[in-house]
Amino acid sequence: MKYRDFGKTGERVSALGFGCMRLPVSDKDNSASIIEEEAVGMLRYAIDSGVNYLDTAFFYHSQQSEVTVGNALRDGYREKVLLATKSPIGDIKDAEDFRRRLGVQLERLRADTIDCYLFHCIMQGSWEEPVLSENLIAEMERAKAEGKIRYIGFSYHDNAEFFKTVCDAYDWDFCQIQLNYIDVNNQAGLEGAQYAAAKGMAVIAMEPLLGGKLANLPENVAKALPEGRGQVKAALDFLWNHPEISLVLSGMSSMEQVKENLAYAEASDAVRFTEEELAMFAAAKEIFENSAMVSCTACEYCLPCPQGVNIPAIFKQYNLGVHSMKAAKERYAKIEGKASGCIKCGVCEDKCPQHIEISRVLEEAEKVLL
Repeated sequence: MKYRDFGKTGERVSALGFGCMRLPVSDKDNSASIIEEEAVGMLRYAIDSGVNYLDTAFFYHSQQSEVTVGNALRDGYREKVLLATKSPIGDIKDAEDFRRRLGVQLERLRADTIDCYLFHCIMQGSWEEPVLSENLIAEMERAKAEGKIRYIGFSYHDNAEFFKTVCDAYDWDFCQIQLNYIDVNNQAGLEGAQYAAAKGMAVIAMEPLLGGKLANLPENVAKALPEGRGQVKAALDFLWNHPEISLVLSGMSSMEQVKENLAYAEASDAVRFTEEELAMFAAAKEIFENSAMVSCTACEYCLPCPQGVNIPAIFKQYNLGVHSMKAAKERYAKIEGKASGCIKCGVCEDKCPQHIEISRVLEEAEKVLL
């Protein structure tokens, strides 16, 4: 494993971090049904192979991810990693609620201390209410003084301009941003990564494969990438090529994925792209963006829908329809919770990190896929 500086903290982190939002499940339509033995085995294998950063969150896998991570870190594994989880600010009312949720998370994780604690999914609305309105940064500092957390950060899903506002508002230890060769100009983007790094913050790149899309590319996009790497390695290498990125966080769902990503990480310090190769990534980005129907990463933040609409599954078939409409229609017919069930209540749109106009796109998908 290769290691990088974690900003100004003095910590050294593995080039590859383990994201615990996509652990193996027994029922693909039920994200809560984690296959515990398999997930624990994957996490421990990764740690034994040098991964020293695990990332989870309060709501991942219907609030079961933290429990599984806590179980994986028994038997001496806790001391081998930096443990990260997130305060669910979208569901927090006040400072007392913040402290209560933190207590629950410590219990689930079987931990006395959380190394890296993040405000989850910062956008302008959640920043103003409740982070600023309830003075939650002071609560972060109190928790740090009490030894419950060590480093203070945030994950981010808004525009580049507002990202700088958040970066300047506090002396953060680290931040976590969505970044890959498609999203270089989206959300915080590469400009944001460079801005944060210049302030001494560690920068964590999440969604390196854009919810798996960059591991299953259309042929015309794959052909535009630099040769000799494969789709997954190309996407990871693109990020490792940037020195301002402290670590790349990958959500892995199988032992095969863990082993493959570990092999790629071993060569992460040797990645050096030429200007010509970087131009190939830009070309692949343009082709990809002209073929994708909706920018859903299948994070499932939009679920559960009050009407039972399976939003991520529908969007997946909508995107696949670009390449085979017949197959997409056949798969859509088997989905429970079709787009026609949407009543445009807007609950999902308030939660979507990609800012998708979900009700409008569901209506479009319904017309195409029926």
